[in-house]
Amino acid sequence: MQESGKNREIRPPVTHVGAIGWVRSNLFNGPLNSLLTLITVYLLWRIVPPFFKWALLNSLWTAPGVECREAGGACWGVVTQNLRFITFGFYPYDEQWRPTVAMGILVGLLLYSRNRSRWNKSLGGFWAVGLVAMGILMKGGVLGLASVESTQWGGMPLTLLLAVFGLTAAYPLGVMLALGRQSRMPAVKALSIVYIELIRGVPLISMLFMSSVVFPLFLPEGVTFNKILRAQVAIILFTAAYIAEVVRGGLQAMARGQYEAAESLGLNYYQTMRLVILPQALKIVIPPTVSILISAFKDTSLVVIIALYDLLKTTQTVLSNPQWMGFSAEAYLFLALVYFICCFFMSNFSRNLERALNTGY
Repeated sequence: MQESGKNREIRPPVTHVGAIGWVRSNLFNGPLNSLLTLITVYLLWRIVPPFFKWALLNSLWTAPGVECREAGGACWGVVTQNLRFITFGFYPYDEQWRPTVAMGILVGLLLYSRNRSRWNKSLGGFWAVGLVAMGILMKGGVLGLASVESTQWGGMPLTLLLAVFGLTAAYPLGVMLALGRQSRMPAVKALSIVYIELIRGVPLISMLFMSSVVFPLFLPEGVTFNKILRAQVAIILFTAAYIAEVVRGGLQAMARGQYEAAESLGLNYYQTMRLVILPQALKIVIPPTVSILISAFKDTSLVVIIALYDLLKTTQTVLSNPQWMGFSAEAYLFLALVYFICCFFMSNFSRNLERALNTGY
């Protein structure tokens, strides 16, 4: 009996395991942590219930602005009553099914491309067909679709257009700039350094102003470029300079032995970079690269300063209506939620990609 009692498993105290143990070890494991926990709980108690009451219990979802002013809660009618304008801007009302389908195609392609097993030549074909279909839907003029000038594009389609195409084009350009800065050819290296340092030394706002105001002054009379295209190019050039420095850090992290192993196999420079160096370097810098891309996605809202009606500009236009003045908190909370969902998608994809490529060392 005594022997069986000695061999019996001794369990740890309940205060050290489970939820109680986690709370004790993480929230109340010292005087300072206990004080900070109590302060945080008090602040949450003062903030969360009133916000919940304002945002949900006392809120109005479809009422006009006059009724909202008499209520004590949030007026989500500023979003629901103007959702089509916020989403599509000045795109013709009867044709707004076209940008809806175009955005559906883009989201479908992004979701389909999340699985690395589908990264093959057929995926490139899908993207090519999808992009052509999106262009036809947005622009029109063929297949019986009415032509819509790009000056009428706005809202969510314009934001996605600037973000997706801008980031897609900026990434390979940034990789080439990073390789150019590491090049042994003095001219290529000097040009890459000048470009990177010059672009990183000015804010994106100044580049947008130059693309919108200064650049047209150097064009011959009668020659013009679309304002959206000019803004797109500015975003691409700006983002590529930051990506180049991130990729350069990954290239510098490569051990000299990797280059020597490639040389011993008889690989030339192009083969060494494509097969040996870049796959490892790009994998190392996934977290900072995604941070740059997320920042660039959020920075697309700066096109509002050159009068492009992106998602932020259409929302501000709604708030300039006297009926909806004073309800900016609800409108900007809606915008914050949209940007959060998009940024969370990018962040979550990067984490999944890191796990999939984590082959160890």
